[in-house]
Amino acid sequence: MVDSSTSSRITRRDKEHFLHQHARSIWMTGLSGAGKTTLGLALEKKLFHLGFFIQLLDGDHVRTGLNKDLRFSDADRTENIRRIAEVNALYNHSGIITINCFISPTHAIRQMARATIGSADFIEVFIKAPLSVCEERDVKGYYRKARQGLIKEFTGVDSPFEEPEHPDLLIDTSFSSVDQCLHKMIGFILPKITITPVSQRVSQ
Repeated sequence: MVDSSTSSRITRRDKEHFLHQHARSIWMTGLSGAGKTTLGLALEKKLFHLGFFIQLLDGDHVRTGLNKDLRFSDADRTENIRRIAEVNALYNHSGIITINCFISPTHAIRQMARATIGSADFIEVFIKAPLSVCEERDVKGYYRKARQGLIKEFTGVDSPFEEPEHPDLLIDTSFSSVDQCLHKMIGFILPKITITPVSQRVSQ
């Protein structure tokens, strides 16, 4: 008879030690155009080359797959983040570090994500830039369309963004380069995800 007791299962700790990392969810919040995805991709690349196993999630990916049935009402925004947080919890249980690039505009939505993932695994990074700067960077034309009334309930225009009051890390992209922001993020995040020293990872 097969032993199906929980003691026979491979634990999260086993998986983390196999991957030589502490699983965490890096949650990057901020306005559209603040630089979340740009920095998320840069962070993913840097951590990967340091030997970490990471999964990046962003709005474009999940809204064309997992959450393609959702729109932008308050209820759908909440459900969007709830599903993403649940996916994060599964990844973390598998020992995987996640990088999340989502506007997640309200305190309540971010708190729900933190509660679902677990406060010990949740690293809130506020990617900050003034609305005027975000509009200047609007390569996809979202702000322009929102100002013209073509996009409804767009965050920063006709839907509010509540800035985090006490983020774990604040990155202001309005006056810092990508490399400068990345350096600051790496310095903060590495101690929280490292089991094997970085020097040993690089030499492996």
